[in-house]
Amino acid sequence: MEALLEQVAQLPGLLAVSRSALVRAWDAPTLGRALEWARYFQHLHGRFRARPRLRAALGRRLRQGQPRPLLCFRHLGRCPALLGLALLENRALPPAACRRLLQSLLQPGAAAQSPSLALLARRKAASRLLAPPRPAGPLAALEPQVRAEAQMLLMQLREEEEEEAEPGGGRAGEARERLLWVAGLLEQLPQPRAFQVVAAALLQQRGGDEGWGESSSEEGLRGRAGDRHVAGPLLSWLLESPERFSAFCLLLPGSLLASLAAHYSQLSAPYLDLLTAWGSRLLYDPLQGRWDNSCFDKAELSWEELRERFDCLCRGPAPLGGQTQAALELLKAQDGDFHVCGLSVWTDLLMEADQMFKEEGGLSDLKTAS
Repeated sequence: MEALLEQVAQLPGLLAVSRSALVRAWDAPTLGRALEWARYFQHLHGRFRARPRLRAALGRRLRQGQPRPLLCFRHLGRCPALLGLALLENRALPPAACRRLLQSLLQPGAAAQSPSLALLARRKAASRLLAPPRPAGPLAALEPQVRAEAQMLLMQLREEEEEEAEPGGGRAGEARERLLWVAGLLEQLPQPRAFQVVAAALLQQRGGDEGWGESSSEEGLRGRAGDRHVAGPLLSWLLESPERFSAFCLLLPGSLLASLAAHYSQLSAPYLDLLTAWGSRLLYDPLQGRWDNSCFDKAELSWEELRERFDCLCRGPAPLGGQTQAALELLKAQDGDFHVCGLSVWTDLLMEADQMFKEEGGLSDLKTAS
């Protein structure tokens, strides 16, 4: 068993070398040996996938001393695909070795041995070259490449969910591994990009690109049977760190955050609590006649940004809109239930919202009359 564990421990090194300039020294036989090792690791995955204790032992050895993103047991089954894609992207691979790699991929038996390789290659090409039609809902604020990357992330999570559902899948142990994998993947991206990909994935997973009207129905909110497990690692990654969730809410537009809060109850309460904390730190400047930030050393929302975010929440579907309105009323009462401007930020937010709704109602009446 120890010899087997030592062999599996070589996988991170093999993948690291395949992405480095060291492949300049590879000839065709060296490449052939690397591909044989990849197929051997895939064989181990098929052999031990139904044996939870051995799965756990192999997974622990893979994670030892690894930089992120972490590899885990399920990556053994995709080893030929991971190695093949890494080598195809590496311009340092010599021509002879590259020809050997292409021959191995084009052989009739290669597709049967590694059916996911062609699928992964198509996904990567699609994310770079194809721009999907621009959606009409909240996803319209995100770039096409961000939406494509979100689709790839969702497909990967769903594939892993299906694998874990098989006998011997070991859901309890795999859930933590999946969270570590998601964290390692997203932490390679700059924060704005990682947050955009997560937001797009969560909205696509619940049909958020179809607009609130359709997706907020009972059937739309319920989603597919396994969807809560697909979204779980993404939600956990956002919520496990208060600093990360605060940055997420600070960097994304209010309309996008309101749509997420409407679809995911796990996000609505923390988001409202965060807005409440930001609003409570605003101070009124009587000379300027406006609310200003009291913590200039912290990245927080301005009065205008806070008002826009609460406005998006109040316009959200039931029960989000009503809950937001009720929360503002409660905060206003706790602040003294004032009815004049400049004494309570919550009073001013409610007065602004009421004025906006009245103006919109008047415009609607004028359009109807005309």
